[in-house]
Amino acid sequence: MAEPELAERECVACTSDDDPLTGAELAELAEGIDGDVWDVVDDHHLEGTYEFADFRDALEFTYEVGELAEAEWHHPDIHLSYGEVVVEMWTHKIDGLFETDFVMAARMDRIHDDYEPGK
Repeated sequence: MAEPELAERECVACTSDDDPLTGAELAELAEGIDGDVWDVVDDHHLEGTYEFADFRDALEFTYEVGELAEAEWHHPDIHLSYGEVVVEMWTHKIDGLFETDFVMAARMDRIHDDYEPGK
């Protein structure tokens, strides 16, 4: 049976007994998110930069990401500026990356698809 698309997977909370992802697991999940947007930084966190045509779109995207974060109880750091939103995300409980971080990133990519590209 094929794996579901990353954005369709359930956000599963980790426990403090789980280890952060490394190596092949990390690389495989990174393939499921937009490589033009997201970087895996020091195998510790994700950093994504989304571009928008104007401040209004960036603000609306930030609001939608906030709603997603509340629904999944997985809260990224969000930096809003004119025409750009930078998102940093990792699982604080394990001080590293877990599958849920990548699921959230893939869902943010989907949200961003509804916006005009930045200029």
